[in-house]
Amino acid sequence: MGNGRKYFGTDGIRGVAGVSPLDPETLVRLGKAVAKVFLKDQRKHRVLIGKDTRLSGYMIESSLAAGITAMGADLMLCGPVPTPGVAYLTRSMRADAGIMISASHNPFEDNGIKIFGSDGYKLADELEAEIEQLLEPGVLDATPIDSTQIGKATRINDAVGRYTVFLKSAFPREYSLDGLKIGLDCANGAAYVVGPQTFAELGADVVSRGVSPSGRNINAGFGSLYPEVVGKLVTEQNLNIGIALDGDADRCILVDEKGRVLDGDIALAICAIDMKERGILTKPRVVATQMSNLGLEKLLTAHGIEVVRTGVGDRAVLEEMTRQGLQLGGEQSGHTIFADHASTGDGLLTALKVMSVMCRKGRPLSELASAFVAFPQKLVNIKVSSRPELSTIEPLVKAIEQKERELGITGRVLIRYSGTENKARVMVECEDEDACKRHANDLAEILEREIGAA
Repeated sequence: MGNGRKYFGTDGIRGVAGVSPLDPETLVRLGKAVAKVFLKDQRKHRVLIGKDTRLSGYMIESSLAAGITAMGADLMLCGPVPTPGVAYLTRSMRADAGIMISASHNPFEDNGIKIFGSDGYKLADELEAEIEQLLEPGVLDATPIDSTQIGKATRINDAVGRYTVFLKSAFPREYSLDGLKIGLDCANGAAYVVGPQTFAELGADVVSRGVSPSGRNINAGFGSLYPEVVGKLVTEQNLNIGIALDGDADRCILVDEKGRVLDGDIALAICAIDMKERGILTKPRVVATQMSNLGLEKLLTAHGIEVVRTGVGDRAVLEEMTRQGLQLGGEQSGHTIFADHASTGDGLLTALKVMSVMCRKGRPLSELASAFVAFPQKLVNIKVSSRPELSTIEPLVKAIEQKERELGITGRVLIRYSGTENKARVMVECEDEDACKRHANDLAEILEREIGAA
């Protein structure tokens, strides 16, 4: 999982649906454990649950519900809603905890669980550790609840409407999207209703793709992993902007009116520069990850904005933002966090923020993005059979040292294990694209030879 725990990884619990820890028996125990952790007094407690469109969401929701209500807590079931929607609704509806059932950009066979506290923030490590201890078979068997205290479940039919109102409130009232033509790809995921609805209510002409979920087609050839789909839509229909979301809509990849794909670094740069120019970036500093392009640092430094790098994952970004009291941070993969509005990455909010800059400056997205000049970057993923400390793989260490000497100060090497998949990721960045590919492939071959999966 990447953090030495049995169940929780870097972004909640994730795995193949139906297989431990996402089997019904473990999920009932998880529901009980979550309820136990948040049942701190005698009042009636409430837990909110949302999900994406995966077929297995029904089974997982029902299993969690059995465990939570068995411990005496009430449930609020929201149905399909984005992860940031669950974070928002947990706060606004004053739930004691929120649970999102999703495996984000993974294929439909996978699923996962993200847990939020009453403040809409992902759980601290200590609470996750407490839940892990309670998850072990038999631990909670000795604490049955009186049958008169069993909880109930209520379906929140207006969850999407509530979240839509929140999103619209984050878009400046002095602007509208009237006349703006938007291509929107919802990945057949959690935003398939709220996405088109939000942009349409703000006045946009929305052309949608990936809005026909079957339970099995989430992320399948659509969404942020396939931005070329919305890119083609933009160029064929002469649209102003393309927006590609992932399965739980906490990230987005944008496409400009010329069909050029713009990653999360560019969205972060556009918003940071705009906030600095308007005097609302209270500290001239933003958080990015180790994966963010050197071009981001170069551009923002020129505008007097410091880039603070942290580990990969929106949780790591948010933790650093909170520690330093910063308003803005994000990942190249499309997670962007606007701390003044949200407690997690939000793909729809990110798109609205970028479009508000377009409206304010009266400029197309291609012009706003033109100042960003990316360094060539090559990323290679390798399936691994084990996860030893990278510093113990001697051939790899020697090769990295050699590559770093060759690159000097004009490039960098980053190798890490995925927090959600059994993979190692090799990233090389430098001024020459051919050199980037060569260095990355050399390092990937060593990893494949030393720890690659058969």
